[in-house]
Order: sequence, then structure tokens, then C-alpha cells
Amino acid sequence: MTTERFDRVIARADRVMRQLDERDGAVRDAARRERQRLNNDLVRRFARVGVAIGVVSLITIIVGLIVPIGMFGFLAAVGIAIGIAAVLGFMPSQSRGPAAPPADLPNGQMVQRFDSYIYRQRAALPAPAQAKLDAISSILPSLRQTLERIDDLNPEAQDARRLMSTHLPSLIDRYVNVPPAYRSQKDGEDVTVDERLVEGLEAGRAALAEISDKLARSDVQALETQGRFIKSRYGEERIDG
Repeated sequence: MTTERFDRVIARADRVMRQLDERDGAVRDAARRERQRLNNDLVRRFARVGVAIGVVSLITIIVGLIVPIGMFGFLAAVGIAIGIAAVLGFMPSQSRGPAAPPADLPNGQMVQRFDSYIYRQRAALPAPAQAKLDAISSILPSLRQTLERIDDLNPEAQDARRLMSTHLPSLIDRYVNVPPAYRSQKDGEDVTVDERLVEGLEAGRAALAEISDKLARSDVQALETQGRFIKSRYGEERIDG
């Protein structure tokens, strides 16, 4: 009984510490970005509903000016407007569950969808893997800023897109499909499923960080080149009367 009580105390302490940790750092930032995405989705839904109701109202007014519609016609128009509003309001704009971003999204949207995907999958992974996801999440804002300005066919962008749409989601999804009882078993290289997941996530994090750093350094070099040109071209010139 003492051992069981001790285990319960430790488990409760772990939950409390995890909750405290999630209030700060990468998890907090990822949660804030996810809330912002959900809020933006709600705004788009309300906008669609408003446009639909406006169109139905305009059509009703035009028809009423041509042919008297009467009370029943007015009620029918109200019913149509309510039906359209309900369909547009409850129609899912994207998958409700964790889903990998489609491969045909533009760069900026690809980063956002991948950010949402790893945030939603985080709870299904063990603590070491969650730490790797947090590290990946912290890279995404700056990566999005650079990827949004370059073409989708850029080689660096292509590597990042494959990681976010295929390789990393496939790794996470395959792990989730493994029954928990098998995740601690070691393979032929003496590595468990949990350890293999952490290794894969760390490799993906390093690759995304390298891509982000390379793109940022390219922007810095472009700025330095432009600055040197302006200095050499105009720095020593004098404007005569």
C-alpha cells in the first residue's frame, strides 16, 4: 500500500509539473498560435454566413419588387437563409482531427498546418518526444517568415515541405499506430520504438533548423550586399549647388 501511495504521489507530481511547464515556453506559444488559427476560422465562417444571408436578402428584395411574394414567400426566404447559414456555419473548413498538411499547400499555409498538426499530436507522444516537438515548434515562426517570401519550387523550400507534409507526419502517425505494449521492445539495433521516434524527430528538427538558418543567412548576405553597393555608390558623392 505504501508503494502504491508513493507511485500515486509521484504520478500526480509529474502531472502538476507538466501542466506548469506547459504554461510557458514553446508549448504556450504553440497553444497561442492554435487559438489564433481557430479564431481566424470562426471569423471566416461568420463572414461566409453574412455574405450568404445578404445574397438571399437581396434576391428576396429583387423578386419582391417584381412579383409580390407575400407572407409565405417571406417565410420561405427566411427558412432558406437559416438553412444556408447552418450549413456554412457547421461545415468543417479542415479536418477536426490531427491530419498532416496536404502537399499542395503554399509555403506559409504549409507551415501553419504543420504547426497545428504537431500541436494536436503532442499529447499522444511520450515526454522525450514532446520535448522534440516543442523544439520543432519554436523554429516554425521564423521558418514561416522566410518560406512565405520564396517560391514553392525553391530547393530549400522543397526539403522543408517534404519534412512537414510527409516525413515527420509519417513518423508520428506510424508511432501512434504502434500498440503501447510494443513501444518499449527493442529492434535489431537495440533501439526501442520510443527511442526511434525521438531520434527521428531530432533529425527532423535539425534539418528544419538548418534550412531556416540557411535561408536567414541568405537574407543577411543580400542585405549586406545591398548596403555595400549603396555605400560605394552614394557614400562619397557630393551634391553640387
